Amino acid sequence: MTEFKARFHLPGLRYNYPLNMLWISLLRTHPEFFREGVEIGSIFGCFPLSIWNGGRSTGTDQCDAGFVRNVIKSINSAGIPVRYTYNSPIVEEEDLDDPFCNFCMDEANNGMNEVIIVSPLLEDYLRKKYPDFEYNSSTCKEIKDVDALNSEIDRNYKYVVLDYNLNGKWELIDKVSHPEKLEILINPVCDPACPRRGEHYRTIAINQKIVLHNRRLPPEKRKPTIPWKCEAGERNSVYDIQKFPTVVKPDRIWEEYVPRGINNFKIEGRTANIIGLIDVYCTYMLRPECIGPARLLLMRNLEESHVITINKPKPQPFILSNGKPY
Repeated sequence: MTEFKARFHLPGLRYNYPLNMLWISLLRTHPEFFREGVEIGSIFGCFPLSIWNGGRSTGTDQCDAGFVRNVIKSINSAGIPVRYTYNSPIVEEEDLDDPFCNFCMDEANNGMNEVIIVSPLLEDYLRKKYPDFEYNSSTCKEIKDVDALNSEIDRNYKYVVLDYNLNGKWELIDKVSHPEKLEILINPVCDPACPRRGEHYRTIAINQKIVLHNRRLPPEKRKPTIPWKCEAGERNSVYDIQKFPTVVKPDRIWEEYVPRGINNFKIEGRTANIIGLIDVYCTYMLRPECIGPARLLLMRNLEESHVITINKPKPQPFILSNGKPY
């Protein structure tokens, strides 16, 4: 019997952490707002600045130990896994003993948590040192052949995130040996079949290494990062991307994917604008008639938590024509 569940994997252990915790609370306190079968499958991302990170740049930001511990504890206490996105395609032997990344793994090494990965070198290292984590295969591998995809699925992965350019390609998806192990990235903001996708991932990883190396150098010896310009990228909103054939619209999740036994859906947006991400969450997970009341409740909570700040005009004195204050 097909499991009528839609598990959403939400982006952000750093910038979106307050939003994600409020969203988890909203699902618990107002389940009537949500579409049938909605669950939170994981919260994915990394704690900056992780040299193993890939896919999205976190600039020069850095987390302290207390923040890392608190986020892991809060998410796991809600019964939800933390999923590290360690997607760098250029991990080298010298990177494996990175103290910050290993600290993050140690703190989450409780049998609940996961890693999504690209590098075979890093995967081999992590599986040996941290066997209690679940491991997932990343969409960044860009696997487009059904035989290669089935081979990947047959490996010891919890889920394999489908290359989003295959979204809706039923002639291929229907040949997948274990559809229950597929995860679908439903809101890719990049142009379909972008020829620079792999180059972009690699550039982000190289720039991370440059930033970390520069920390140990005086300003005059620091190396500039590689410039990168993307015409689409994360400035695209959930409304702009509806024209892309790679985007999975909400009704299709329940009408086409779930009946095929595909229950896991990844939402892109680790470094997205928080206001835009709220619209993404509401569009995909809420009943259409409940979006307005739920969004208003969520925005009020974010303001009360000082995640969103509404600045009021500062009072100014009114000066009379004779130069005296009113």
